[in-house]
Amino acid sequence: MNFIEAFDENYTKDDVIKFAASLEKNSEHPIANGIIKKQEEMGFALLDMDNFQAIKGKGIEGNIDGKDVMVVSPGYLREKNIKVPKALPEHGVSTNVFLLIDGKLIGAIGLSDRIREESYNAIKRLKDENIKTWMLTGDNEKTAKQVSEELGLDGYFAEVLPEQKQEKIKQLQAEGRFVAMTGDGVNDAPALAQADVGIAIGSGTDVAAETADIILVNSNPEDVVSLIDFGKATYKKMVQNLIWATGYNVVAIPLAAGVLSGIGIVISPAVGAVLMSLSTIIVAINAKLLKLKR
Repeated sequence: MNFIEAFDENYTKDDVIKFAASLEKNSEHPIANGIIKKQEEMGFALLDMDNFQAIKGKGIEGNIDGKDVMVVSPGYLREKNIKVPKALPEHGVSTNVFLLIDGKLIGAIGLSDRIREESYNAIKRLKDENIKTWMLTGDNEKTAKQVSEELGLDGYFAEVLPEQKQEKIKQLQAEGRFVAMTGDGVNDAPALAQADVGIAIGSGTDVAAETADIILVNSNPEDVVSLIDFGKATYKKMVQNLIWATGYNVVAIPLAAGVLSGIGIVISPAVGAVLMSLSTIIVAINAKLLKLKR
């Protein structure tokens, strides 16, 4: 966490964290984890909260001590024409959220977005396989651009609302692209459904998991690359086994039936049966070799 700001003299920075964490305890968003971790470090007890609900793509709200409390994105402030009273600290790859109580701006919290070490290698492996990578995020333009450049992505869509994520997937598909989408949140579900292949992170929300075609048990981005590699290997084995299987039907059966007996080429039914068994064994062994690829 980079900063905590209180804009109202009736509330301290400690109050900002206390109210925000009490609201975020019911959220599955990564931002919530950062705020709650800070609350635990500061040793505050959470306040009682009810009537929790998500504001689609813009934040969350609930009732605490009879007050309407909200934790929202910069986009929500712009939409409601709420002005931030002072310039906030600059802090690189970041996300800012704001605390509102009874509609009044009370404070702001700045959180760092740390790029996972595994992401660098995952993107490199995808690029080595000539797979283009794009980021679809609700974060601000500055953060999205910085992350995109650091990872070497092919492009990004920033400040995208949940309902717009699906449209961005359609846009890429309209360009003739085959799109695989990876996501973990409720807001990602429509885009996961729209993508040619939807990949959900196992540690994400149930809605995302139910919508996706594939669910990754771990949250390691390199698993996405391994999944693609394993899919390619599986397809290759399918083609190989199809060739072995049809080889018997195309060659052995007609010969055993005497199609070329007129020119002296014929095999006995017994030999044909042996070839069929051999074909089955080869197909089974070849399929087992997928374990080495995995």
